[in-house]
Amino acid sequence: MKKKTIVVHSGGMDSSLCLALAVDQDGAENVLSMSFTYGQRHTKEIEMAAAICKEWKVDHTVVNISCLNEITENALMDSSIKIEHKKNEAPNTMVVGRNGLMARVAAIHAEHIGAQSIYMGIIEVESANSGYRDCTRKYMDIIQAGLRVDLDNQQFEIKTPLVYMDKKQTLELGYQMGVLHYLIENTLSCYEGIEKEGCGQCPACKLRNEGIKEFCKAHPDFEFTYKDKILKN
Repeated sequence: MKKKTIVVHSGGMDSSLCLALAVDQDGAENVLSMSFTYGQRHTKEIEMAAAICKEWKVDHTVVNISCLNEITENALMDSSIKIEHKKNEAPNTMVVGRNGLMARVAAIHAEHIGAQSIYMGIIEVESANSGYRDCTRKYMDIIQAGLRVDLDNQQFEIKTPLVYMDKKQTLELGYQMGVLHYLIENTLSCYEGIEKEGCGQCPACKLRNEGIKEFCKAHPDFEFTYKDKILKN
């Protein structure tokens, strides 16, 4: 199987928007979606990633990196730990080094299938607002430099097309591409695995829902099934 690129695909809105961008750039037949299981609280997001790939005719694979459970602890992988985000600290849902590990695994497979790039749906607003240190372009530049040595390929690229956007801007991009309604209805970001508006309390829900509210102010005629619930909260 030969592909041009791999999209690290959680089944959330940002990574699914990256998948749409990759398909638009290279064609669905040249893109591989790669999801990861690592002992997270739920696997609904991976089920949604698979469903999106089926709809968009993109090949999808799931890689198990549950070894993370043996070497670190956090609320995202241990449902007995209450999700918390204390001021001036990273949330206790942060999985140390997760994005770097996923990028490395995806890059190794990319080299195997002839792909010259991978996509990561990170945005720096998550680093600034949620304390996720591995959601910056600076971080990915460091990972990319190491991968270019590992792969003996100075052209290999980690693409982060959303990295300097805020949530509203990512929604605007999806809207311009004609995929926003599908993404709002068929992606999942909530750490508790609750679809649509989510739990409304975890860091992922707060960022997503605030972005949707801002988008709806600019596009009051845009409709989706849980719009009223989002706007009331």
